[in-house]
Amino acid sequence: MDRSPSEVEGAVHGFAQAFAMIIFSEIGDKTFLIAAILAMRHPRLVVFAGAFGSLVVMSILSAAMGHILPTLIPKRWTQLAAGILFIVFGAKLFLEGKDMPSGNEKVLEEMREAEEEINEDVAGHDGTGRVAANGDVIPLEEIEAGGPVRNDDDAQEKPKKSRSVLKGTLDGTRNLCSLFLGPVFVQAFVLTFLGEWGDRSQIATIMLAAAHNVYVVALGTIIGHTFCTALAVIAGRYISTKLSAKHVTLGGAALFICFGIIYLYEASQAADFDPIDHIPRG
Repeated sequence: MDRSPSEVEGAVHGFAQAFAMIIFSEIGDKTFLIAAILAMRHPRLVVFAGAFGSLVVMSILSAAMGHILPTLIPKRWTQLAAGILFIVFGAKLFLEGKDMPSGNEKVLEEMREAEEEINEDVAGHDGTGRVAANGDVIPLEEIEAGGPVRNDDDAQEKPKKSRSVLKGTLDGTRNLCSLFLGPVFVQAFVLTFLGEWGDRSQIATIMLAAAHNVYVVALGTIIGHTFCTALAVIAGRYISTKLSAKHVTLGGAALFICFGIIYLYEASQAADFDPIDHIPRG
């Protein structure tokens, strides 16, 4: 079936916007750094497979959520919402980037946080330690030597039963998956998925899929994630020492604001938009 030039042009724009959005959002992001750190500890191919698999699932879920929106809300209003959201994201990124130092201190700080998150995950699931209530990791050797333990009052503060059952179910599912796929693959998958859920790039993917062809947007985000994840596992540590978070953040701000202006213009030029229809009649 032949497509009209406008449909082809729209598909190209949707793909380019999805790809560019992922590049500016993900390079130097926490999930990028998690993949880079895991790749220094474990086989790169396994880390790539776990992180990339998680991002593919996230991209498909986000695109599907965006595909549902126009069935609930008229497309011109989804474009309007997308435009406003992108401009808000862009303004927020600009304010963050403006106050950032010019060097790579911000990226190194995020790398330390990512490394702490990985260590907590290892301590909690591999039996090499215990995660304290404040988030600190207590090594197993320190516990066995009679180190810091919870007092009786803390021991009485049990989590709710429903939460314990849910955590037990999730841990059991993770252990089962680790048995078949390997613990490194599952760790990379889980940490990446949790890091991306609710992230700016996920929300942006939803809005892009609402305004463009869902398959094109999903393909653009997946290819973007392929590039970023491969870069992270191959040379993530080196890139993080050379990367200026300020420049990346400001570049992302400019990109998001441009997206917002484009969508606001498209919403105002929508063929089915007639302001007269929205004037109350007596």
